[in-house]
Parts: sequence; C-alpha cells; structure tokens
Amino acid sequence: MSSQPSSLSRVQWIKRVLGPLLLITICPPLIMLVWYTNVHLDGSIEKLGSLLSADGIFSTIYRIWSPVFFGTAKAWKILTVFAAVELFLMKALPGKKISGPVTPKGNVPIYKANGISAFICTLVLFYLGSTHFHFFSPTTIYDNFGGILGALNIFSLLFCVFLYFKGRYKPSSSDSRTTGDAISDYFWGMELYPRLFGWDVKMFSSCRFGIMGWALIILSFAYKQNQLYGISDAMLVSVTLQLLYITKFFWAENIYLRSMDIMYDRAGFCVCWGAMVWLPAIYTSPTLFLVNHPNHLGTIVASAILIAGTVCIFINYLADKQRQYVRSKNGECTIWKKKPDLIFANYKTEWGEEKQSLLLASGWWGISRHFHYLPEMLGAFCWSVPALFNYYLPYFYLTFLFLLLLDRSFRHEKRCAIKYGSDWDKYCERVPFRLIPFVY
Repeated sequence: MSSQPSSLSRVQWIKRVLGPLLLITICPPLIMLVWYTNVHLDGSIEKLGSLLSADGIFSTIYRIWSPVFFGTAKAWKILTVFAAVELFLMKALPGKKISGPVTPKGNVPIYKANGISAFICTLVLFYLGSTHFHFFSPTTIYDNFGGILGALNIFSLLFCVFLYFKGRYKPSSSDSRTTGDAISDYFWGMELYPRLFGWDVKMFSSCRFGIMGWALIILSFAYKQNQLYGISDAMLVSVTLQLLYITKFFWAENIYLRSMDIMYDRAGFCVCWGAMVWLPAIYTSPTLFLVNHPNHLGTIVASAILIAGTVCIFINYLADKQRQYVRSKNGECTIWKKKPDLIFANYKTEWGEEKQSLLLASGWWGISRHFHYLPEMLGAFCWSVPALFNYYLPYFYLTFLFLLLLDRSFRHEKRCAIKYGSDWDKYCERVPFRLIPFVY
C-alpha cells in the first residue's frame, strides 16, 4: 500500500498545519510593513512595491524590521506600565460578578464586569499623565510605535509558547485539548479559559490589552497630527467613531464574553497574538494613515459621516442587546412591540444532558442570521472613509474585517448545524439570508 496520504488527509493537513504555519510566518512581518508604509512611504503600496522590487522582499523586511525586532527600551517601558495598570484595574475596580457560558466540560467561567470603569480610568490617566502632569508626551505611542510593535511581537510569540506548554501540562480547567499537532495547537490554542494568578488570559489580552490599547493608540496618533499640521476634521471624525465603538464594546463587555470568540476560540496565536499585536497594528492603521494626510472634509461631509457611523455603531449595539434580552427573559417579552418569533433548538451536551437554546427569528435577527456584522462593517467603513480614496492602505483593515466576519459566519453556522441539527434547518428557513438581506 502506498505511504502517500489520501486527498482527504492532504486537505486536512493543509487546513490543520500548513495554513496556521503560513499565518504565523507571514503576519508578523506584514504588520511591520503596514506600519513602515504608513509612516515612511506616505501610505503608498505602490512605493512599497517599488522598494520590495528594487531591494528584494527579504532584504527590505530585514532593513525595516531589524532596528526594532526586539523592541526598544522605551517601548518595553511603555508596554510594561500599560499592562501593569490594566491588570491592576481589572482587580481593583469594583464590578458585578458575571458568569460566562457553560463550557463543553461543564465549567462556568466567572468574570468581574468593570470594563467601562476601567476604560474611563485609562483615558483619564492618559490625559493626566500626558497633558496635565507631563510625565510623558501624548505623542509617545506614535513616536515609538515601530519599537512597540517589535516588542509586542516578540513578547506575544513567546507568551503563546508559554500558553501551549501550560495547556499541555498544567491547564486551568478540564477544557483543554490537543489536536495531536504542535503547530495547530500553538496556533489555535490548548485551553479555552486559561487563568494566571486569577486573571483570565483571554479577557485580558483581547479586552483590557488589545481593545484598551486601540483607544490610546489612536489618541496618540491624533495628538501627533495636531502637533505636525493641526488637527483635521477627518481625524476628528475617525477617532470619535472609533472611541464610540470602543465605548460601546466596554459598556456591553458582558455580551462579548458570551460571543463566539470567547466561547469557542482557545487561547493561542490566533486569539492572543491577534489581540495583542494584529489588533494594535491593523485596527489602528486608518488613523495612522491620517496622521500625515490631514484631509479636510468640510462641515457637511464630516457631519454626515459622523452621523452615519454613529447610527451603525448604535444599531450594532441594539442587535446584540436584543438577542441577549430575549434569552434573559426566556422569550417572555416583546420585540418591536410584538411577541418574538423563536425557534426552540434542542441539543445534547458532551455528557449527554439534553438542553435547549432560543434562536431569535424576528427583530434585527429576522433580517439576516448574522445581521450584527453588517452595521459593524459599515461603522468601520465610516471611520476609514475620512482617508478618502487615493490610497488602498486605509481600507486594509476593512478588507480584513470583512473576511474575518465572513469566515466567522461560516464557522458559526457549521457549529450550529452540528449542534442543533434539524432545528437549525428550521431557523434557516425562517431567516433565509445569512448576512445581507435579499443578497446573501
């Protein structure tokens, strides 16, 4: 018999090993190219292409990355202080204890809901430290951003190695598993809810480091543009919408803690490196582009974009809140002044216990099965479009977000089809559109 793997085995190997290996290899240098292009090449991919063509891909990456590969002393100091403050706020600030969803092994993660107070404290501390007491310049994040990305990358790659061995040899709960392949386990993670000294790793890396850092980074970028050229209305619109989205996130952090990211995705490279490196580098890239492109939109255009973006973010919040509300009331409520249209989906847990979930098929969720992704993407478009359309790079984040949410919708539907079976088919008949009404 031939020792060659079957076609199915090759497909599984590509999906399990080759795909993650490529992403682990490609993503770290990519974030440095995005940073360098925005700061040193006028945000022009054409100029980056000319540079890569003239000097070669590896030589160019080495020249850009090597000065900040291990970060800088200033960058490490910034990150250490920031991480220490956020860890302290997670523990010190009061907050209601909330429970996450029951895990496949029957564990229930417990969190302290103090995200919005931590966010307000972080903004106040940044303002007082930079503007009132002058402990540091408000532009310090922009001025050291290359070194910060270098330090974040090294730390996060090593931290994911630590999480891999922790999950293998000393997991925090019984919700730890291995695929049997080290690369896949490193990329996807071993543990569902790892904790260190009482801190939840995924909550910290995603919420209190990645999202919280997003806010401070764009504020520093805005300060830098103001220092160089004076603040533009394009920058004000973009930063305002992002801060509104981040505020919405922390106001409803308990909803995120019951989302697909937390319920199913384990703590590995994809989640932790993604939150601690990719998010700060890519989610902030439209604002980084605007630093040296002080576009002036005018009152009417700026106001229209600001209003449209605000509406999108608010609808995104209402959609998430609506579903949580119906579940909290066990369907005994009204949606848009009508009794909610519900599918009672039955499923079995891993230990054979029969349970039931409520699938909402009316309100926002009667429009499409993943309706909340639509206003999220439109909101991101609104804070990217102040960069105008002369360059593609400000829309790289939007492109990534579209692919991310599309992939997430596929993965979610696959899980639901397996979990709920024929009840999921009924739900799909009731709500036929996956994302965009009458289109897809």
